[in-house]
Amino acid sequence: MSESSTTTVVERADADRRYVILVDGRRAGLTAYRDLGAQRVFFHTEIAEAFAGQGLGAHLVQQALADVRASGLRIVPVCPYVAKFLKRHTEFADITDPVTPDVLRWLEAQLG
Repeated sequence: MSESSTTTVVERADADRRYVILVDGRRAGLTAYRDLGAQRVFFHTEIAEAFAGQGLGAHLVQQALADVRASGLRIVPVCPYVAKFLKRHTEFADITDPVTPDVLRWLEAQLG
């Protein structure tokens, strides 16, 4: 089997409030969120070291943001990776809200 035949899937795990990216069934990374009304606040993204440098972070975030749009929600990019992704992918600008002090205080309370 060649490496190009790997299966990459992004799934939303509602119970864990995160999107996960699976490569051949193995979890390669995640982007975590909390929902504040109609806003999905992304606060952490990580890709396992074994999967680094393969563009999986961008694929994960792209799919997660597409799901946010399909769900009728808005994006709040607290996570630096998501914020950087949004700067390069302006197609999500219409559903992106700024990170405000109120959102940061709320998120801090959510995460304890």
